[in-house]
Amino acid sequence: MHVQDSHWSSASALAAGGATMSTAGSGRADGARTTPLRVDAQRNLEHVLRAAREVFGELGYGAPMEDVARRARVGVGTVYRRFPSKDVLVRRIAEEEISRLTDQARAALGQEDEPWSALSRFLRTSVASGAGRLLPPQVLRVSVVEEQAGGARVPQQRTQPAELRLVPEEPVAVASVPAPEDDAGASALLEVVGRLVERARAAGELRADVSVSDVLLVIATAAPSLPDAAQQQAASARLLDILLEGLRSRPA
Repeated sequence: MHVQDSHWSSASALAAGGATMSTAGSGRADGARTTPLRVDAQRNLEHVLRAAREVFGELGYGAPMEDVARRARVGVGTVYRRFPSKDVLVRRIAEEEISRLTDQARAALGQEDEPWSALSRFLRTSVASGAGRLLPPQVLRVSVVEEQAGGARVPQQRTQPAELRLVPEEPVAVASVPAPEDDAGASALLEVVGRLVERARAAGELRADVSVSDVLLVIATAAPSLPDAAQQQAASARLLDILLEGLRSRPA
């Protein structure tokens, strides 16, 4: 029975990873050989996620899975084994981006005493990280209404389900309605950015008509994709300086 089990493990390893194994290996040898397979699988996943972030950041969420596979230096079949559809991969990247932005906003709130410094720090950190090129559409889809007292605009999320069009230029590439966990992540981001906005507005440093959606739009706008990394960084910094000046309140 032990010999049969050893042969079965060898055959399974060959099928999964193409590894060459002896037919007379002990249980310890089998364990040593399966460990690299798990490490390789984890490494491939990390490569795919990194490549997807880069490709989607450069080309948008409409980029094909083949481009992600080429950037990750794996076969497209490897990508599909980890992510059965493109929508699943897109959602994974979008969720990570929402979480990253939320952490950056919380860090700005917790580490900056001055309201304007906190808001500008959040914007600069987010733009520098390339977040603007990966902002999920559902985060930008906030409806703007007039606040009853004061007339200031405040963002509200959609209350009715709506299609999440990840690739507006390709009508066929439409994802389903965001899952509840997506809505929860987006809500958390909007809430913490809203606190940054309200603090800066209350301090008289932010224009009264600036909403959370405006701030997120700044992040999306101030992250141009240029082939040269140094030029891209310089262009982002310059554009963000201009946009920040546009957000600040001016004496009457």
